[in-house]
Amino acid sequence: MARRRTNPKVLAIVLAGGEGKRLMPLTRDRAKPAVPFGGIYRLVDFALSNVVNSGYLKIVVLTQYKSHSLDKHVTKTWRMSTMLGNYVAPVPAQQRVDKNWYLGSADAIFQSLNLIDDERPEIVVVVGADHVYRMDFSQMVEQHIETGAGITVAAIRQPIHMADQFGVIELDDDDPRKIAAFREKPSDPKGLPDAPHEVLASMGNYVFTTDALVKAVTEDHDLEGSKHDMGGDIVPRFVAQGDAFVYDFKDNEVPGATERDRGYWRDVGTLDSYYDAHMDLISVHPIFNLYNYDWMIYTNAPAYPPAKFVHGSHDRVGEALSSAVSPGVVVSGAQVNHSVLSPRVKVHSYATIADSVLLDGVEVGRYAVIRRAIIDKGVTVPEYAHIGVDHDHDRARGFHVTEGGVTVVGKGQNVPL
Repeated sequence: MARRRTNPKVLAIVLAGGEGKRLMPLTRDRAKPAVPFGGIYRLVDFALSNVVNSGYLKIVVLTQYKSHSLDKHVTKTWRMSTMLGNYVAPVPAQQRVDKNWYLGSADAIFQSLNLIDDERPEIVVVVGADHVYRMDFSQMVEQHIETGAGITVAAIRQPIHMADQFGVIELDDDDPRKIAAFREKPSDPKGLPDAPHEVLASMGNYVFTTDALVKAVTEDHDLEGSKHDMGGDIVPRFVAQGDAFVYDFKDNEVPGATERDRGYWRDVGTLDSYYDAHMDLISVHPIFNLYNYDWMIYTNAPAYPPAKFVHGSHDRVGEALSSAVSPGVVVSGAQVNHSVLSPRVKVHSYATIADSVLLDGVEVGRYAVIRRAIIDKGVTVPEYAHIGVDHDHDRARGFHVTEGGVTVVGKGQNVPL
């Protein structure tokens, strides 16, 4: 009888210190991983849910930038069985090594090597905290062990014309799982052997053999000219040593996935991509399916009452069509279409909302009109106000309008007529 290999001891590190400048004004008062998404979630919930569903229950979340709401959310939401020694621990930048804050993602791990030393894992899974996707990391870990790699980089296939937006992986001619080159945003990308119209783009998720990771970030710390970045510095180092392999995301099998949402991954690093990812949620057959109960996305769900829709006579009908509506929402004689309403949103009579994302506690007055907009937490939209209808008027009132034509109103921002 073949001897069954024991499961490796794994520590997961979630890199959640990102500032998220391109998501301003949503990140004016919170870290990027703490930005609300999909009504009831925070962005960090997707990374943590994937790690937990993969069976890895010892997790540290490295935080830095405006981390209060992120730390609070992780602490309140992500509680493991202490009896079994499991945990999700938010760890702020502590200046344990010197007087610098985290200088990059690799430096964040270097400054947190005490966490690895305490746990003594065989494998370290390192993931970002600002992407929307489902992934079983145990399959990636299995391949990592099979190849004997120092690092395995998760990659997703993207059209070759988008290569200049990603870190692009080129494959070894003799071994299609080995990385021959890692290039940041190349203007002359090389297509894949089996798909010349595609490239492999790094997803920002990595699996390391522990000793290799510790050695790499330690040596990088003292390397003059390094930006101390995982993608820009650490991955090329392993590639140069012939010790870097790639995991093709198309091979990942997630329970409950549909053909439509299988392999979905979106980097929500810009306001337009954040908006588009929300729109992906609310089609009849969603491009990203939140209703996969075999691979749940977990979060902290406050004890709000059910959503309520009131008034149904003549032109005063409260309804929401092709929309995701969270607990605590009240739609009173208003029309909501193709939108995402977060908890405790209140929409008063005769208002119309279309193609929009309203975050927690937004209140929309009578006869207001909102089109293609993101309205952040706690904003009050007065009666008869129009948002997203006239972009010049939006800009004149201090609202941000994206390249894609989405109007963004910041947290608590005043909305003049």
